[in-house]
Amino acid sequence: MPRKSPVIIDLKFIPEEVTAALATAFADREAINLADPENAGRDLSGIDYAVLWKPTADLFSRAPDLKVLFSGGAGVDHVLTLPGLPEVPLVRFIDRSLTTRMSEWVVMHCLMHLRQHATYEAQAARREWRDLSQPEAADVTVGVMGLGVLGQDAVAKLRVMGFNVVGWSRTRKTIAGIDTFDGGEMDAFLARTDILVGLLPLTAETRGLYDLALFRKLKRDGALGGPVFLNAGRGGSQVEADILTALADGTLKAASLDVFETEPLAADSPFWTLPNVYMTPHVAASSDVKALFAHVERQIARHEAGAPLEALVDRKTGY
Repeated sequence: MPRKSPVIIDLKFIPEEVTAALATAFADREAINLADPENAGRDLSGIDYAVLWKPTADLFSRAPDLKVLFSGGAGVDHVLTLPGLPEVPLVRFIDRSLTTRMSEWVVMHCLMHLRQHATYEAQAARREWRDLSQPEAADVTVGVMGLGVLGQDAVAKLRVMGFNVVGWSRTRKTIAGIDTFDGGEMDAFLARTDILVGLLPLTAETRGLYDLALFRKLKRDGALGGPVFLNAGRGGSQVEADILTALADGTLKAASLDVFETEPLAADSPFWTLPNVYMTPHVAASSDVKALFAHVERQIARHEAGAPLEALVDRKTGY
């Protein structure tokens, strides 16, 4: 039987989680974890596969014979901009666990803004017992930008919670029970939106999309007393100076941000101390490493059996 190609693992995830997942993954071939010091100078020529998330800068020069690349997450912009990227198929990670985690984050933050959690937290810190008038989910329209696998799951779960939901995507999607808008109808979409949820991939068209001009088109007379912005897509799609301006002048009432233009977020960023901003460190849809490796194993088996790869990235569109 011919020797099966090893798999290079170059993931900037929690190291212990990667090590634990590798204990039961890739039973039919070697997995070379570049986080292990013993692999620091290893010859990586002749290897077909690599699983990547923010890989080392010299990976492609060390591994010149790669035939398929696997992104460690649903997003692939971190791979497409790598110097020396080979012209080989790139597969993104689509999995139930990743999709569910993103929807959890979106629903949680929509509910926290709906139920005025930040105000109640501030009152608790002052030991102040005071009720606030509470709108219900049916009074609020959530507008989801990006209606791929993640966006459609978030839409479904927001509807279960009782929110009105509308959706926008570059090309129109048909989703039962909600109004959808395409690229030429963004203003109409924004005018109906109380909570804007950004789940778009980072492409040339989406870079810097979330700016002050866009925020000013959001619904202004809704039940929350002002529009709210959530971004769990990509930090490069937002203009952070404009978010700060919008929060300061009332264009935005509040925000929840999981992604930033530069990560990690600088220690002196104003976002750390804003009382009307919830922040998380790019963890809205953290990949389940065991599920990721199972996905890669399935795709390698398909590839070696001559079947087409699934979740293949179109490099022209960037997703």
